[in-house]
Amino acid sequence: MADKARIGVLVMSYGTPESMDQIEEYYTHIRHGRKPSPEQLQDLIHRYEAIVGGFFPLRKNTDRQVAALEDALNRGDGRYTFQCYQGLKHAKPFVADGVEEMAKDGLKEAIGLVLAPHYSTMSVGSYIKEARTKADELGISMQFVESYHLNPSLIQALTNRVMQEMAAFSSEGTGKDEVEVLFTAHSLPERILAMKDPYPVQLMETAKIVAEKSGITRWRFAWQSAGRTAEPWLGPDILDVLRKLRHEENTRNVLVCPVGFVSDHLEVLYDVDIECQALAAELGMNLKRTESLNIDPLYMEALRSSILSVLENHKAAAR
Repeated sequence: MADKARIGVLVMSYGTPESMDQIEEYYTHIRHGRKPSPEQLQDLIHRYEAIVGGFFPLRKNTDRQVAALEDALNRGDGRYTFQCYQGLKHAKPFVADGVEEMAKDGLKEAIGLVLAPHYSTMSVGSYIKEARTKADELGISMQFVESYHLNPSLIQALTNRVMQEMAAFSSEGTGKDEVEVLFTAHSLPERILAMKDPYPVQLMETAKIVAEKSGITRWRFAWQSAGRTAEPWLGPDILDVLRKLRHEENTRNVLVCPVGFVSDHLEVLYDVDIECQALAAELGMNLKRTESLNIDPLYMEALRSSILSVLENHKAAAR
């Protein structure tokens, strides 16, 4: 029997510091080499302190996802041997580092995938560009999963989480028609609309199908975690939506489903669990959040099947 083909998988994500003393370096990299002001740095440190309390588990979330994906890939297909590598945008190992590790291990064929289901030229597109440039330089044939926002396993995982939290509301005596569901994702600069970027459309498609499968009729989309820059970002912002729901529509029960995020990190653990919860308490609202996907087997299956689909399509085209 011929040896199984060896396939590298570059798993890319935004990255996070590994400890409190790395926050300034991390933030400086995000700002293209410009150090944050003391006030900006202190604000970020405060946010991390609020969610990690001196212990820094965030990086381990990605480590666990990469390990779980490698396991799922090698359990589910007998034709290939998969080896996963990390490539981070703003922390080590950087995207180029991950590709270099593949080359050192003698891999010639690889698939790249970002831990973000929805494509934008400003996010996923930038990861792919960087990885492709390095792969071409090192002689690695690398294909990419560009998006997987309608993958059935992803949709099912999100639907399960919405229904679980709606059941929690029901156990408190709150009917489904009394709960407003807010699907959210990381905001991006508004100029992507003029670029006909698919990001907002893909997010709305995910939200719509999850709402339908969950039997939800009261829902809307909100944006969160916008950058603090002079240019306008996509809105409405979730905090403004919460105020409107309470003051103008007298809504008291809200479920936040961050469909644009796949793991527990700053934008979920602080922006939703602390900032939104604080505002909800101030407004007299009952706010719940769906659990993050993290290493949910259904999410791993969504990644696995997306990778295999790209791999098989590439091999079919090459025949």
